[in-house]
Amino acid sequence: MTETTPGWLSADELNAARGQMPILYVEAVPVRVDDSGEVTSIGLLLRIGADGTISRTLVSGRVMHHERVRDALLRHLEKDLGPVALPRIPASLQPFTVAEYFPTAGITPFHDPRQHAVSLAYVVPVTGDCRPRQDALDLVWVSPQEAVSPALQNEMPGGHGVLLKQALAHVGHIS
Repeated sequence: MTETTPGWLSADELNAARGQMPILYVEAVPVRVDDSGEVTSIGLLLRIGADGTISRTLVSGRVMHHERVRDALLRHLEKDLGPVALPRIPASLQPFTVAEYFPTAGITPFHDPRQHAVSLAYVVPVTGDCRPRQDALDLVWVSPQEAVSPALQNEMPGGHGVLLKQALAHVGHIS
């Protein structure tokens, strides 16, 4: 079926583009914060991969042609966390890091066998009721200490565990 929404590529067009150029993504680490702005918990999605493996991931998705980064971030947060998650997108869209995913493992800590992707990563406080949607099975809130545990880190493929540690360091949590 051909996608008719402007900015989307068909599956064949996307595969061709992935083979020729980096694709821009946004990633979000959803967090709950206390009254002083301290991160108290991190939301991790539970997903089943194409190969049938179950893993923990972050909110992530492509930026469409002619779409603002802010709009892409909001779209993916709503798609993964539900329409009443009430994310608070930062006033400054400076990411805490830029992650480069390569189809060849070992170039960076980030690996995506489908493509070379460049991802702008953000920590985004959410205040509403989060209910996973789309292909997410569940959303689990963990403490910053649990988030850096080896057991949980092993459940995060492709470098998402590294990205999560970088996000926590960015907000003042040392692992």
